[in-house]
Amino acid sequence: ERGQICSVIGPNGAGKTTLFNLVSCLLPPSSGRIVLDGQDITGTPAHRLSRLGVARTFQNLAVFKHETVMDNILTGMHARLATHVLQAAWFLGAARREEIRARDEAEEIVEFLEIETIRDVPVGTLSYGLQKRVDLGRALAMKPRLLLLDEMVSGMNQEETEDIARFVLDIRDERGVTVIMIEHDMGVVMDISDRVCVLNFGRRIA
Repeated sequence: ERGQICSVIGPNGAGKTTLFNLVSCLLPPSSGRIVLDGQDITGTPAHRLSRLGVARTFQNLAVFKHETVMDNILTGMHARLATHVLQAAWFLGAARREEIRARDEAEEIVEFLEIETIRDVPVGTLSYGLQKRVDLGRALAMKPRLLLLDEMVSGMNQEETEDIARFVLDIRDERGVTVIMIEHDMGVVMDISDRVCVLNFGRRIA
């Protein structure tokens, strides 16, 4: 439901990531429909889905490791930019204004995720936990209504895990974003979820 944090749990191979790939239109469903706010989005090209307000992170990091933290976050805004290619090439008035606005929004995300001190650092030089935070920031740059988080805290220490859990709560409470997360850390699941869905062999069992 809108405004909830819903966790999807289950053993390896239960179909959790496949579910995310269906919702984010990377795979076609064999039956049924995907409905977002009453709109049937089944079969929507994945590159158009971001404009409908769906963003996700991935279990395996998909950051641009040679780019800076700020540049990675800015790429999340690409689908929302409206500047004509010629305006962008010559960096004319509209393009310049849009760039300034995008950078202001990116700075706000950097501050929200408490990564101000590394904004100009290449992502590949950062710890795994910080790279995960950058991945989350890029998803937030898309201004999602629905955020899909695929094992955000896997491989993190206790402090990093607690930070991510706090950010997820703030994303829901302060930004009004609905969150579905796949997670194996039952402490996080039980602490912050409004609802828990258990999958096994592709079926909901609880």
